[in-house]
Amino acid sequence: MALTPLHDRVLVRRVESDEKTAGGLFIPDSAKEKPAEGEVVACGEGLRKDNGELIAMSVKPGDKVLFGKWNGVEITFEGDELLMMKESDIFGIIS
Repeated sequence: MALTPLHDRVLVRRVESDEKTAGGLFIPDSAKEKPAEGEVVACGEGLRKDNGELIAMSVKPGDKVLFGKWNGVEITFEGDELLMMKESDIFGIIS
């Protein structure tokens, strides 16, 4: 990817939600909620302490992560719809 986030920012691609409910009903696009999980596409190098020491990122490209529905800034880059957010906006890594 030609877009590299800076500092503690992370670029995430949302994982598409299911098209139908557990009961078998199809959900129209207008009624779907924004998924709160995605895949990390790219990461910055991390934050720096006051003494210049690097605090490494906890996530890496390819990790599946859980985040708040309204976290991040939606961007479109090379036709992909992505989210740019701080690492602290990520709740956890899904294993």
